[in-house]
Amino acid sequence: MAHSTVPRSEAEADETANTPAAPGGEAAARRKPPSGRPSLRVRFRRDRVLLLMTLPALLLVLVFSYVPILGNVVAFQDYDPYVSDNGIVSILHSPWVGFDNFQRIFADSAFWGAVRNTLVLFGLQLVLYFPIPIMLALLINSVVRPKVRALSQAILYLPHFFSWVLVIAVFQQLFGGAGLLSQLLRQHGYDGLDIMTDPATFKFLITAESVWKDAGWGIIVFLAALASVPTDLYEAAAMDGAGRWRRMWHVTLPALRPVIALLLVLRVGDALTVGFEQILLQRDAVGPGASEVLDTFVWWNGVRNQDFGYAAAAGLVKGVVSLGLVLAANKAAHLMGEQGVYKK
Repeated sequence: MAHSTVPRSEAEADETANTPAAPGGEAAARRKPPSGRPSLRVRFRRDRVLLLMTLPALLLVLVFSYVPILGNVVAFQDYDPYVSDNGIVSILHSPWVGFDNFQRIFADSAFWGAVRNTLVLFGLQLVLYFPIPIMLALLINSVVRPKVRALSQAILYLPHFFSWVLVIAVFQQLFGGAGLLSQLLRQHGYDGLDIMTDPATFKFLITAESVWKDAGWGIIVFLAALASVPTDLYEAAAMDGAGRWRRMWHVTLPALRPVIALLLVLRVGDALTVGFEQILLQRDAVGPGASEVLDTFVWWNGVRNQDFGYAAAAGLVKGVVSLGLVLAANKAAHLMGEQGVYKK
């Protein structure tokens, strides 16, 4: 029996070279993506059911989030909504003023005061509020008994479902001029204390209200991340002699780091939005000097003073700066080795 002296790879190469190409073979090869991934048409046919499921959500986002962006054109107009009952007609017939509204904003001391108050509140909430859900999640995760853990979560979640009116009413009964704290001080011979109307402590009051209302709700994401940590890592660390604190430092916190980075990026992007309803309800008690933030500034000038173009310009500046903060924070997350909001 004769054997071929040509190596197998060369024989296959010659056979392939002598085989006539199938019709359209070169064109099909050109259409195939170089990375080996399926073409867009193939992926669309494969995932069409999932795409149809997400279509209603995409339509909602398009109608209520992206279409209203077109209304920012009034920032470049002296917008008058009373020109017509139709808002689009009012936009078309309102006079253009170019960048006059933006020049007024940057020359307005009230605008810069609102920016200062917004940044101060954001800094306090970032330092005092952001770490609390992480600590609460670690504390609840260390509870062994399931019933105690479930009861603790229910108690911490409950304030999230209270309206801001109810939250402020509770704080008023505790820290107001006729509240529980003030009455206790008077009974012991001290002067009463009214924290609810003190402009000097207003920023700490706002932060305390936010912590009491939403800190418990914020632990949900961290508890979900902790639930995904393999128990083998804790067992291996315990066998190596690591105590509770060392296991938390070397196992638990590294598992939470991607989630912390993601939420921190989102929090930085939301830096210029600090509790509109919460602050608006207490604005008259402490005055606009201590409570005016960008959201209330836009509301006051747009809704109350009906200077719509000026308010739209302030809102547009806020949106652009917030977008820049998101991109900068996400870039910082990438530099630290985390994914952030989106991949590199």
